Amino acid sequence: MNSRVKELFDEDWVKLKAILPVGWEEQARILGALKFGRKIKTPEQLLRLLLQHFANNDSMRTTVVKGMIGQIADISDVGLLKRINKSGEWLRWICAQLSTQKSAPLLAGDVLNGRRLLVADGSVVCEPRAVNATWRLHYMLDLRHMTCHEMHLTTAKVGESLTQFGIEAGDVVICDRGFTKRRGVNHVLDQGGDILARMNLTCIPLQDKQGEKFDLLPLIRTLELGQCGAWNAVLEGGKELIPVRVCAYRKTIEQRETSERRLKREMSKRARAKEAQASTIELAGYVVVVTTLMTLSADEILGLYRHRWQVELVFKRLKSLLKIGNLKKKNPEGARAWLQGKLLVACLIERLIAMGELFFPVETNLKEEIDS
Repeated sequence: MNSRVKELFDEDWVKLKAILPVGWEEQARILGALKFGRKIKTPEQLLRLLLQHFANNDSMRTTVVKGMIGQIADISDVGLLKRINKSGEWLRWICAQLSTQKSAPLLAGDVLNGRRLLVADGSVVCEPRAVNATWRLHYMLDLRHMTCHEMHLTTAKVGESLTQFGIEAGDVVICDRGFTKRRGVNHVLDQGGDILARMNLTCIPLQDKQGEKFDLLPLIRTLELGQCGAWNAVLEGGKELIPVRVCAYRKTIEQRETSERRLKREMSKRARAKEAQASTIELAGYVVVVTTLMTLSADEILGLYRHRWQVELVFKRLKSLLKIGNLKKKNPEGARAWLQGKLLVACLIERLIAMGELFFPVETNLKEEIDS
């Protein structure tokens, strides 16, 4: 390796190492990442080699060759595989610590007076040649800072639920239909948080003020195309009845037709013999959410819900740029470690972007000239 290239390579590592949480080297030994490792002596050597593998999506052989040329470590591809398998819990610890680091808020027009706005979602990953999904990533995005707030990696048998996440008093949680289940919603409310969720008629049945079943369809049918509306209802919480608002937006004809096509396509992919119920198809023409935020207007509520798309973009970046959907490991220990390594790269990228938002990349004398 050219001496100048190696110098720049080492300078970049110094900058990256400054982002890592306090105690990351000690945790490598505590959590067994260096256990039985003779070729790699230090946590720094190990992490540099792992990031080379995860960030570039290199093969084992390519990674060890680059590690040898870069004078990081001289190890075989089999030895690297063993190190990856032992590093899963260490990588998970680093990701969890990075998720607690916050930058300056990026979300403008805050109608929540500084309250934390969290978006929950999940995605599945398949092992090589697997017919069904093998792993599920449970992810929560801090929308004000555009960084990962919390993430969990489980088998695909563990369903989407808000109970996976830690909630604090004052948090506002946004989620799609998959997370709109009574147990998860009650988990948020019991911790003092608020919910803003896509309406799920079967999992969180609502009541009107008279204690009768909340009949949604007759109400939303009164909306004109492109119009928003809101109605009060009652949700059966874990400890008491909770007042909620149901807010709806009636889509335009073009939006409704697009949603109906998507719904029918999803139904066909799931190989359901029966066609979707007429009410389900009708609801595709609306965006209906339920929330415990009682002071905001319907337009403000639906405006907040539109931000949920940001977590979809996170998964798109993970799968398209970091190739997290192309799982290469077959054994559970290696698969978990590989996925955690990809998530660590994503967390480091988020931190670097957040730091870049606060950095003025202009020389001091030029900046003074601009300011004057």
